[in-house]
Amino acid sequence: MIGSPLHWAYFKLVVTAALWGGTFIAGRVVAQVMGPFTAAFCRFAIASVALLLLIYRIEGGLPCLSVRQAWQVVLLGMTGIFAYNVFFFSGLQTVTAGRAALIIALNPVAIALGSALVYRDPLSGGKRLGIGLSLTGAAVVISGGNPTDLLRGGLSPGDGFLLGCVFSWMSYTLLGKAVMGQLSALAATTYGCLAGTVLLLVPALAEGLIQTLPTAGIAAWAGLGFLGLLGSAVGFSWYYEGLKAIGPARAGVFINLVPAFAILLAALLLQEPVPLTLLGGGSLIVAGVILTNRT
Repeated sequence: MIGSPLHWAYFKLVVTAALWGGTFIAGRVVAQVMGPFTAAFCRFAIASVALLLLIYRIEGGLPCLSVRQAWQVVLLGMTGIFAYNVFFFSGLQTVTAGRAALIIALNPVAIALGSALVYRDPLSGGKRLGIGLSLTGAAVVISGGNPTDLLRGGLSPGDGFLLGCVFSWMSYTLLGKAVMGQLSALAATTYGCLAGTVLLLVPALAEGLIQTLPTAGIAAWAGLGFLGLLGSAVGFSWYYEGLKAIGPARAGVFINLVPAFAILLAALLLQEPVPLTLLGGGSLIVAGVILTNRT
């Protein structure tokens, strides 16, 4: 029946994908009125408070850390929060939300490559094919359908920043493999958010945090609230509820809906065009990611 726990798990996973797709629209709005350090700090100041409330409700509080674990969560904050989000907001200043979502959809492919290099995880023939498809799709999306243009003119700064997101998330995930063996996913994420927020404070102040906040406007604050509360705390909570209910393999499939929701919402809310090159390249990226994850 529609109200069964399993159906609710699937419903929450679809909504989570929509929320995460919506972060690109909110990020695009915020990036037009705030610098990247200011936007990233505000996002994760809000997210940190929400995650602290969440972990106290679910796990009863944060565990104590050893010195080694403290350094590890600082590295998580530097890669997954500080670097990723500075690149994220810098890229969204000039790159459309739908295109940004498709570039960042390369994350699983980058993680597979990084795992092969760092942990010597094997790359099967299917994984290699998936990586090739995704990289081809990314070249189509970034170049607007003319991949040879990349050889002549190189990347735009915005696309380069978004590829920096991919590298940062790969680093965060590979570092997280060591930390997740000792801490719950929620505890590691909360500590990483707290560390990243602290690291962002001084650059945000230097960028003009105090001067920017009073003039940010309702749309920017709504975007930050969405990013911090719905995109971070609610999305994280519901995704891990889905993991528990149906397992990581099936739950992970829903991540592939994120760029689709981002493109749809960007077209509806921001009136962004959806050229065939975006759809074609995006299809190659998603197909490659699915193949990389399954083989």
